[in-house]
Amino acid sequence: MRCVIARFPFDLTKGGVLDSMKGVTPEPVKGESVTIGRRRYPVKQVGEVVTRQDRRDFSSGEVTRAMTRLGFTCHADPEAAPAPAPAATPVETASALLGGTTPLDV
Repeated sequence: MRCVIARFPFDLTKGGVLDSMKGVTPEPVKGESVTIGRRRYPVKQVGEVVTRQDRRDFSSGEVTRAMTRLGFTCHADPEAAPAPAPAATPVETASALLGGTTPLDV
């Protein structure tokens, strides 16, 4: 599969990525990650090994897109805060207090 990472084109294959990552010890995962084989690697580490470029030259999103297209399982940042639930309006709050349902409950 042809993909562009850090403005450079690469022809990546699933087997090629598996071969490149064979024998590489995973670093501790602190952000986005990808599962390759039975190991979970940080996305930036995979990008560095596969492209042989400095980690500062590409974004984790570029590598995540490429790995997803190749069929690897990518994981979001585990410490990323989920979006807060929308606050209820005064009418919705009053309706809930009186035993009614709110649009958020439906």
